[in-house]
Amino acid sequence: MWRRPLPCACMQVPGYNGHDDRDPASIAGARIWEPRDEPPVRLCSTLHRSCQNLTMSLLPPAPDYDEIPDAIVVVGADGIVVSCNASTGRVLGVDREEMIGLALSDALPLSDAAGRDWWQVTNPFGGLSTRTRQVERVLQLPDGRYVLATASYVRASRGAPVDRVVVSLRGTEARDRAEREHADLIATVAHELRSPLTGIKGFTATLLAKWDRFTEDQRRLMLEAVDSDADRLTRLIAELLDVARIDAGRLELRRVPTDLSALVGKRVDAREAAGVDAARFAIDADDDLPDVWVDPDKMGQVLDNLIENALRHGEGTITLTVRQDPDGLVMSVADQGPGIPPGRAHRIFGRFWKGSDRGGTGLGLYVVNGIVEAHGGRIALVPPPEGGARFVVVLPVGDPVAELSVSDNDPAD
Repeated sequence: MWRRPLPCACMQVPGYNGHDDRDPASIAGARIWEPRDEPPVRLCSTLHRSCQNLTMSLLPPAPDYDEIPDAIVVVGADGIVVSCNASTGRVLGVDREEMIGLALSDALPLSDAAGRDWWQVTNPFGGLSTRTRQVERVLQLPDGRYVLATASYVRASRGAPVDRVVVSLRGTEARDRAEREHADLIATVAHELRSPLTGIKGFTATLLAKWDRFTEDQRRLMLEAVDSDADRLTRLIAELLDVARIDAGRLELRRVPTDLSALVGKRVDAREAAGVDAARFAIDADDDLPDVWVDPDKMGQVLDNLIENALRHGEGTITLTVRQDPDGLVMSVADQGPGIPPGRAHRIFGRFWKGSDRGGTGLGLYVVNGIVEAHGGRIALVPPPEGGARFVVVLPVGDPVAELSVSDNDPAD
């Protein structure tokens, strides 16, 4: 990297700026005054060079490209590769020592979407003298793999010729994964929206066109179906908004002291009021449990998702327990269904994971995990010995604001 020389004593020579083109002998006799010396001293160009060498040796070393995870290829002004970092072999699949000494187009044979040689298109050592870099873009290697490439043009000064080109390359795996997740999101949302919207449109159009032909009970049944589809849309939109907030780290919590056992009872009562057989549920909670500082609405959402998951994919009795543990309050939701295969257990808290074809958006457990972690807790799948699936949630006990204030006021060691 080019660095501006620091000032030295020889810069004080009248008429000499450190880059004088005159014969060194003509300025060897120049007289300057050192700050601590009364008599004048003579300074020759040799002393200037020595001073500059010492100054440059005191500057911080150039960055070590081997510490950068991206492939870095440095090309000299003659278009020949002069150095590569350690990641070059991993990203490009070649020995970096073999690249040194090759021409840029031979070392990095990159082509754009139209199949054109990228270096002929960009002409890094020609073109406008004001260019400083090439923006990142997707380019293709001869073996068909794609890389994200960008280049910086290093010049001694603005408008000067290019001294070297620093090319940075990285794999497209992360971008491809993000694009796949984005495509999955669009496909999931489109599918989940289409089904209830089709029902709403069909029933409302039928009622508007043939209202008088239906009995009161038939009209009520159709309106109940419309209401159910509208609730499904509302849940989907709420989940998508929660996913966006969790990904952005902007999930807002309104924590208050909450009786977790009572909250569990309320969510079960709501399921029974919606028509689920009360015999499907069993609640086992310790007595005299302390309150936990949570957002009751968000924690109710966690319970609703876990209960819905057990009802949809599980079988038998759904057991909800609340216990006190040295780590905090432990809440679990277990069913007696087939459980989750061990090979898929590590994927259940990811987006769009579905345990079966029994419906759902595949976002529920992702949202549950995000809400629990936002409370400072953790959730895990702990299969019971008798089989089935059991989700265990551990939540810290105590006022997080008060604990933070105490820790901030602790005297330093």
